[in-house]
Amino acid sequence: MADEIPNGLSANLVKVGERLRRLRKERGWKLEDLAERTNLSRAYLSRLENGERQPSLTALFHVAQAYGVAFSSLFESEPDLESGVIVRAAQAPVRRGNGLFYANLSRGSWAFNLHPIRIVVPAEREEGEVYQHEGEQWLYVVSGSLGLGIGDEEFILESGDAAHFSADNPHRLTALGGRDAEIILVACAVPYLLLKSYL
Repeated sequence: MADEIPNGLSANLVKVGERLRRLRKERGWKLEDLAERTNLSRAYLSRLENGERQPSLTALFHVAQAYGVAFSSLFESEPDLESGVIVRAAQAPVRRGNGLFYANLSRGSWAFNLHPIRIVVPAEREEGEVYQHEGEQWLYVVSGSLGLGIGDEEFILESGDAAHFSADNPHRLTALGGRDAEIILVACAVPYLLLKSYL
């Protein structure tokens, strides 16, 4: 049959489906609630959760957006929550994105609300990009001098300083004094049941 799903793929679809169901249950949503937020039918979403349907990338993007999680997190292995997640220095490769250098300090992004990242803001980066998204952020300046813009306010943070703010406000990071600024940033998505509107 043309729409038959190969066995290997079928097992993966079941895992993704279980993850999608768990995300929905955690938020206290019915399939109808998710259907409303994604413009996908209840029947289609039910088949996704049961691993009976091969989803399109577009459908999964809509579902990830509705849950407020990274698309890639739908495919990550679940961490062992009993023992926690240990990340060795060699397991946190430095990547570049949006003019910043960063390393993820946890592999448990699917199951945990906190997302810790080590970031280096390069001195040569002239103007910090403006970010705005749901949730909240806490950051700690490890070294260097950091310009932190939150909305219309500008702050200068030195080594040892910290800031905690709503990520709903437009915010920017800039290295000051002609040298890189290194920070530890912890992002947290706001729990859905506490939100006053859509997520």
